[in-house]
Amino acid sequence: MKQKAYAAAGVDIDLGNKVKGTLPKLLASTHRREVLGKVGGFGGLFALDVKKYRQPVLVSSVDGVGTKLKLAFAMDKHDTIGEDLVNHCVNDIAVLGAEPLFFLDYLGTGKLEPHVFTDIIKGFARGCAANGCTLIGGETAQMPGFYQAGEYDVSGTIVGVVEKSRMLNGQKSVKRGDAVIGIASSGLHTNGYSLARKILFEQLKFQPGDFVPDLHNTVGDELLKVHVSYGPLVQKLLKRFNSQLSTPNSQLPVRAFAHITGGGFVDNIPRVLPAKCDVVIRKGSWEMGPLFELLAERGGVDDAELYQVFNMGVGMVAVVAAEQADAVLKFIRSQKHKAWLIGEVVKGTGVARVQ
Repeated sequence: MKQKAYAAAGVDIDLGNKVKGTLPKLLASTHRREVLGKVGGFGGLFALDVKKYRQPVLVSSVDGVGTKLKLAFAMDKHDTIGEDLVNHCVNDIAVLGAEPLFFLDYLGTGKLEPHVFTDIIKGFARGCAANGCTLIGGETAQMPGFYQAGEYDVSGTIVGVVEKSRMLNGQKSVKRGDAVIGIASSGLHTNGYSLARKILFEQLKFQPGDFVPDLHNTVGDELLKVHVSYGPLVQKLLKRFNSQLSTPNSQLPVRAFAHITGGGFVDNIPRVLPAKCDVVIRKGSWEMGPLFELLAERGGVDDAELYQVFNMGVGMVAVVAAEQADAVLKFIRSQKHKAWLIGEVVKGTGVARVQ
């Protein structure tokens, strides 16, 4: 049979349709009862149950996973990237107290490889199922000549909901004397990979498959560790400590969360601070982890920059009332997350200082 002209030009629509035909089975684990219609329509349909809320506020976020993709390409391992992306997006809306509802993905590639597509979608489905949101739709674009051979890009959009009266607003609730709790990351998560790859592969001459005793792991596997989702933990914390609707926002025990992504401590914590408060983070008050110790000791990067580029072992920060800090720490640890008291809120001008 003569090859179709579009396929000869590099875009195989028939192959795309065949691969996408596996989606209903792959996405079954993410289904929520609010979903209407089937995946593959022009738009995803989600019937929000407004009876559950007095004043529902929709919260959305969009993101990618940056040059972490380079590790996936190098190791031909694609089943964790989708999970990374879902978890990153979940964390971004969790800091407002939002529950994730649905997620949409975008995948762009030069040539559609069925096993790569399937592995990526499996990661999306695993992440969505773990976070209780549905993968409601997406877009797969074949663009020959646009990407390097064997490479692709992914991004995702999440939509969640929060009751307006329970929405977290650190700029109104955080105050001097509050405690800052750091919750452990699994590694780099999805930020700082350009610098980490330069240090590890160019300066230190490691290969992705090299086993490094200090890491107790290969470099590649260490860098591909999945971005932790803090969404379920945040919801449990808010239910346990902030459940009283009648409590004024400023008196809620859990004041704010900051997702430590690109910009590290220095750029992310100020996003939830009042103009007259600073946060002081105390170095050495948490277990940094061997990867960050390696980057700090052998990377030749100033400390100040390390704490602005990397999460340094803390993926989420919680600002809580000082008198509740011990109880919150105990609760977080009971949920199988490592956590430490790493700083406090002081008088200032809305900045975070690591010292």
